[in-house]
Amino acid sequence: MISIPICHNRGDKTLITVSMTLLLAGDIGGTKTILRLVDGTEIVKDSQTQERLKTLYESRYLSGDYPDLVPIVKQFLQEAQEQLGENLHPEKACFAIAGPVVHQTAKLTNLPWHLDAQYLGSELAISQVTLINDFEAVGYGVTGLPESDLLVLQKGQHQADSPIGVIGAGTGLGQCFVTPLVNGIKVYPCEGGHTDFAPRYELEFQLMKYLLAKHSIDRISVERVVSGPGIIAIYQFLRDTATQRWRDRNMATESPEISDIVKEWEHQIGLTEVTVDPAAAISQAALEKRDHLSEQTMQLFVESYGAEAGNLALKLLPYGGLYIAGGIAPKILPLLETSEFMQAFSNKGRMKPILAKVPVYVVLNPQVGLIGAAVCAAIF
Repeated sequence: MISIPICHNRGDKTLITVSMTLLLAGDIGGTKTILRLVDGTEIVKDSQTQERLKTLYESRYLSGDYPDLVPIVKQFLQEAQEQLGENLHPEKACFAIAGPVVHQTAKLTNLPWHLDAQYLGSELAISQVTLINDFEAVGYGVTGLPESDLLVLQKGQHQADSPIGVIGAGTGLGQCFVTPLVNGIKVYPCEGGHTDFAPRYELEFQLMKYLLAKHSIDRISVERVVSGPGIIAIYQFLRDTATQRWRDRNMATESPEISDIVKEWEHQIGLTEVTVDPAAAISQAALEKRDHLSEQTMQLFVESYGAEAGNLALKLLPYGGLYIAGGIAPKILPLLETSEFMQAFSNKGRMKPILAKVPVYVVLNPQVGLIGAAVCAAIF
């Protein structure tokens, strides 16, 4: 018997007691698959005495090199056996999937794999296999992160019996929420990223009109703005409408460097392989303050991100904590630490005092989903 820590704040732990031995956790994406073998009979403590399941072996693979998940797992277990010098076979497994999971089946968004938990269990001789959405795994993972894996944006007033909210911008905009139970936690995935984008002032209304016309659609989801592709969309909007805003003294023109990257990306739209990443280039240029248009882009992005995080907080009242996860946040920490993000988060009129009580953290650990898959395997 061991106890798995569920950290509802940065000082206290609620322990889930479970009986188990060997666990297999996986983070399954269209590009790469990461597998981790965990010894559920041992716990280790870090410098902050944070108890964690002990990792025995971990490896990553290019997903596209395999016809499905089964041969990857078999290769992984063989490599683990050779590395550790003993035959280790997991009793439980949980795989976090980059795509929707319905009745324990999943089709990856960017890979022609169809995964079925029952089939995986049979082929791999694992008694219990669980499939969860990759952002649901993040929900499990954030609850056990130590302080060193978090950046505090707002201390708030923690309440251990309150919900936890998770939001994360990356390729899309993931959202989920966590509720405490008597014997642990329950994570609820949702599609909050596909709710309507809510402009707050004239420039954002112009952005919405621009996107409606550009894509010939009748609504704009918040994910079209708060995501990696959203960064590019904001940049294109500011670039393409510059002449209409010529009276704006803060208007910026394109720099040749970023212009070339964005134009190359626009030429590659629809191709199987894209060789440039404009969102990364724009955010880096903004961080280094070497391109004014990129700085304006990221300011609008950060404000929109903060506003949507505040919307989620109003819906959940997550006094157990609101976690900013996803691939973008750790890469733009200096921008999130400026006043724009939290001002947009809390700018909710009469509700501002309520949001001041919500603890807000940025998740720094890129393997939070893999940690969550291990936690999920242990619980279920």
